[in-house]
Amino acid sequence: MFYALAATAVLAIHFAFIAFVLFGGLFALRRRWMAAVHLPAAAWGFLVEALGAACPLTSWENALRERAGMARYAGDFVERWLLSVIYPDGLTRNVQFVLAGTVILLNLLIYAWVFLRRRPEHP
Repeated sequence: MFYALAATAVLAIHFAFIAFVLFGGLFALRRRWMAAVHLPAAAWGFLVEALGAACPLTSWENALRERAGMARYAGDFVERWLLSVIYPDGLTRNVQFVLAGTVILLNLLIYAWVFLRRRPEHP
């Protein structure tokens, strides 16, 4: 039971990290220091997708699932909905390149917005 709960917790953390990679720059609108936290996370997300590398959270989650005696991803609400976002069907290298590009483009747009809002206005 513990390992199943831990695997689900890691899955939720993984989902939250992906959301932070994509949209964390928005926190910099209110807290400028958040850019220092978000930019390395966004770089990590980009590199994982661009290089086709395995995220350590995936390995950790799979190890916990194995210890829990869990089969492939199926079951409760969290697993059904979060897994389809994190591990979509048809995930290929080309799709990963598109995802990496999406991380870069979305964050460039967000930080451009942050920068333009922070600039002092000239009369």
